[in-house]
Amino acid sequence: MPACLAFFQFDAIFFRHKPCNTVTMKSRLPLFLIVLGILQPLSGALAPVLGIGTPIGEATRGLQAPEQPLPAYFSIWSLIFAAYIAFAYTAWRHREPWMLRVGAPLAGAGLANIVWMLSAQLIALQRVDFVLLFPIATLSWTAAARFDRMRGMGGSLQKLVADAATGLLSGWTLVAIGISVPLVIRGLAGYGPTDLPWQMLWIFLGTVALGSWVFARYISRSLWFFATLAWGLMGVIANNWMVTGMEWLAIMTAVSGSLILGLRLLRGADGTTVPA
Repeated sequence: MPACLAFFQFDAIFFRHKPCNTVTMKSRLPLFLIVLGILQPLSGALAPVLGIGTPIGEATRGLQAPEQPLPAYFSIWSLIFAAYIAFAYTAWRHREPWMLRVGAPLAGAGLANIVWMLSAQLIALQRVDFVLLFPIATLSWTAAARFDRMRGMGGSLQKLVADAATGLLSGWTLVAIGISVPLVIRGLAGYGPTDLPWQMLWIFLGTVALGSWVFARYISRSLWFFATLAWGLMGVIANNWMVTGMEWLAIMTAVSGSLILGLRLLRGADGTTVPA
């Protein structure tokens, strides 16, 4: 045990052998990923299926806030869960070192996602849910960065699955943070859902633009991330065109979204910072 503690504290400067706890943790990680992959959709179904708590998104349903996507666009969670489970299965079958390296932060992101979904249903406090999004973003972006360092080492179906699992969750978490910022501001300032529509939309677009720049510049060049981002922007466009009746906000979202996606797709991650 002292050797294990010294390894984690000094990062193997004085101890070159594998620490005893690390081998056990890595051997159980694929199974842990599978369990988390199953628990995430089950956690999200707590309120709508079992009637416990408030369904996720119910608090903002029908608000006609200009920065909110149509409810149908949240169906992307099914694709995110499917990609997560697929990666967990491939990690369990193959157990390659790079899978375990990517899987460690992805497991943390899955666990944080479960906590967020339980909080959104059982506590249903916007400010708490907003704060809980950041551990998901940090861990999923770390997993995406670790996978991005593998791109130059050949492709495979397993790597395509890993790219989808990390990119989809990373992208949709940024969308969730972007649409949550105006909600938190409204809650703190006492604004209604349709107050200051242009300002709130620009706050959403600015958050997404900044996040996509950081992701593309320092994290990953994943197309899955940008596809998810585009899906979220399309949801906001559809909401303003079909529900709120604010067509000019929909047009500006389309223009701004095209610029964000176009500029970011032309710049790949350069590896200036590499998460450990």
